[in-house]
Amino acid sequence: MARIGFIGLGNMGSGMAANLAKAGHDVRAFDLSAEALERAEGNGCKRAGSAAEAVSEAEAVVTMLPAGKHVREVYETSVIGTAPPSAILMDCSTIDVGTAREEIEKAQGQGYMMVDAPVSGGIAAAEAGTLTFMVGGTVDAFERARPFLELMGKAVIHAGSPGAGQAAKICNNMLLGASMIATCETFILAQKLGLDPQTFFDIASKASGQCWSMTTYCPVPGVGPETPADRDYDGGFAAALMLKDLRLAMEAAQSVDAYTPMGAHAEELYTRFADKLGGAGKDFSGIIKMIDDSWTAPPSS
Repeated sequence: MARIGFIGLGNMGSGMAANLAKAGHDVRAFDLSAEALERAEGNGCKRAGSAAEAVSEAEAVVTMLPAGKHVREVYETSVIGTAPPSAILMDCSTIDVGTAREEIEKAQGQGYMMVDAPVSGGIAAAEAGTLTFMVGGTVDAFERARPFLELMGKAVIHAGSPGAGQAAKICNNMLLGASMIATCETFILAQKLGLDPQTFFDIASKASGQCWSMTTYCPVPGVGPETPADRDYDGGFAAALMLKDLRLAMEAAQSVDAYTPMGAHAEELYTRFADKLGGAGKDFSGIIKMIDDSWTAPPSS
């Protein structure tokens, strides 16, 4: 049993921390939300009064935070210099590559091993312990982190040097965002041409157009496996988070002079859906309702 400091108990972090506790570890959890802390206690974690308290005497630290600025603040004010230098540090947030590399460099300068380990899989996978971790860091740091990450995921993959996990995550999600939009457009066109959605699914899911957005996460209600589309696009992976990842991808593309027109158009469309039309809280597959012109924006949008 190891003592683990866990900081960030949102939709994803809550399930991840619970799985570490379920495995028998002593999880000291912290979040700014009292409700999140209560939920963590109910899942077998112990409440910490601050981020610094959570990581003191920890053998491992896991963070799951909203953005790079939060990661920088937590690591520089509460983790580095507070957690024992022997602790393995794992940031599972999705942030920009530059900040990930900077914080790992600062941690290494103080004698720590640290990895960036963003995840793919969504809330259900976080709760089920079936996430995919894309890990950036030295080989030694990856091997130190692996036993903890394997308790929260079905796949733990070493992507490369520090920051490589974040690079893999934003590239993967740029592909996901673009492919979801293409899947939505395709289903709408098929229906307008008189094809039954289930029949088209049965054909395309076994043909060259097959992709994850169609076969696993179909945006059409009642077609294929159950998805957020069957729950009025509630739950799953919020459009606001997809937009965040697409913006990170575009920022990264600009920094290395990469031509990504499909990614840029996906960012433009998700900006319209999430920011301008009030779809931020809906699952990202809900963009199909904007594309087929059936979306009704909330009154406050």
